[in-house]
Amino acid sequence: QVQLVESGGGLVQPGGSLRLACAASGFTFSSHAMSWYRQAPGKERELVAAIGSGVGSTNYADSVKGRFTISRDNAKNTVYLQMNSLKPEDTAVYYCNAARTIGGIRYNYWGQGTQVTVSS
Repeated sequence: QVQLVESGGGLVQPGGSLRLACAASGFTFSSHAMSWYRQAPGKERELVAAIGSGVGSTNYADSVKGRFTISRDNAKNTVYLQMNSLKPEDTAVYYCNAARTIGGIRYNYWGQGTQVTVSS
């Protein structure tokens, strides 16, 4: 059974930091690209950061470049999102995603989400 369990969300003041974690099980973690998405109220879900399965190449949304860092620990089957210099506009539910294409079939898994609120 595939599971992605996010943790680390919460309430933080502007300028503060949070570290999200996503613990994966039920699939070959090291073979999947991992991503963090977020969805704010009334907005579409958007990609925040992604890390590849191989050498772990990363990419980020322009809005978080220089502030957020995605990393993965294949030994722990966990992907992280370090979020620094948080802004009120970072407030959203953050979702972990695992993806892999095998034989032309796209396998896509989602976590349940964790709330991040940036407010004074």
